[in-house]
Amino acid sequence: MLKIDRATCGYEVERLKAPFGFKGKHISALWQTAVKLTDANGLYGCAPGVQSVVWSDAAVFEHLGDQEGNEAMFHITRRACEMVEGQCFDTPVDMIRSIEEELLQFARDYTGLAELRPTFVLNALVPLDLAAWQLYARQHGYADFDSMIPMEYRQALPARHDRLARIPLISYNVDEAGVRQLTAGGDFLLKIKLGSDPDGDGDREKMLKWDMQRISQLHACLRHEETPYTDNGKIAYYFDANGRYDSRERLERLLDHMDKIGALSQTVLLEEPFPEDSGIDVHGLPVRIAGDESAHGAKDAQTLIDLGYGAVALKPIAKTLSVSLEVAALTQEKGIPCFCADLTVPPWMVDWNKNVAARLAPIPGLKVGALESNGEQNYPDWERLRSYHPMDGKGWIDGKNGLFALNGEFYRTSGGVLLDSAHYLALAGR
Repeated sequence: MLKIDRATCGYEVERLKAPFGFKGKHISALWQTAVKLTDANGLYGCAPGVQSVVWSDAAVFEHLGDQEGNEAMFHITRRACEMVEGQCFDTPVDMIRSIEEELLQFARDYTGLAELRPTFVLNALVPLDLAAWQLYARQHGYADFDSMIPMEYRQALPARHDRLARIPLISYNVDEAGVRQLTAGGDFLLKIKLGSDPDGDGDREKMLKWDMQRISQLHACLRHEETPYTDNGKIAYYFDANGRYDSRERLERLLDHMDKIGALSQTVLLEEPFPEDSGIDVHGLPVRIAGDESAHGAKDAQTLIDLGYGAVALKPIAKTLSVSLEVAALTQEKGIPCFCADLTVPPWMVDWNKNVAARLAPIPGLKVGALESNGEQNYPDWERLRSYHPMDGKGWIDGKNGLFALNGEFYRTSGGVLLDSAHYLALAGR
């Protein structure tokens, strides 16, 4: 049982190095949250979260703006803390299941958005969920990540990688020099944001033209780069359209362009091309299509698989570890690969993600596992954020030469995610 007597939470705002562009929007800061759960015996769990209003539901950003949108998400986190106080659950998975529907209705009423996406609520639930897993491990005496995971989800995490590809993010404002700097440092799997709104008028033809030019520009400077970590020996592309394409026909025009310039053969993933609930079938497209925001749980993941999606992004640090385990169990059963994507999170949260990524089978086309991590690119004081990690200084925390190197100590200590962070304890409040 998971027993919770008291729940507290707090937040702080971290500025970004430069405006961060995706989904046709730009943000300049991200709210960092923390939740602490305590039981009647004084045992506790405490974990951080990062709020991303645009990623989780761009309609909130448009309706409320940046500040009020973040305030709304934190209010949902606080409401979730109130809901679990004095309660008992079998596991953290059961905790999330038991409150998510009521919390979604609360969030819709609070924001005034009747169609608020479940991802907005899952994003708000992350620090509560991770704190619950830490408390659950302590209440049951589980010493590591593997023993903490309930038996029904363990088959979805069969691997034990000693290396993970570090996936940096190429947002709209990263130029050719910035991309060359990443590949010169060893990065070989690049996540490239598509779907810009160049004139801010929502014109999808202008978006398509911008995307074509962007891919041509990047491929021209990357097509001769080589790496030993992909099946074809070339730099690999992972494109993320964040639901910006409105039809299969328009996406096919993009793919035809990619094929003509030679970029398609280096593309291992094209993520979330269409809006959620579009119902667009992707069978027969010449690239592996991945779901992200649209996969709120196992049921949604099954819908995507039925539509022809060939991969699903797991985000323990954006949609809860609990939901990620359920999705991973389903996709493993169906033979669909998963991978872990980032939300521009700080180092300790990267290692929550890393524990899952280290145990997933590789994406087809890659010879190693993979993990997106772009916080070091986007936070101006990464070293300060790393100091909040309870195992700061360990070699697995930051990637080198395009890889995260994992050793026996990483697995024995679960990357430090079950230890205490003085900073996040203070942020959550006692």
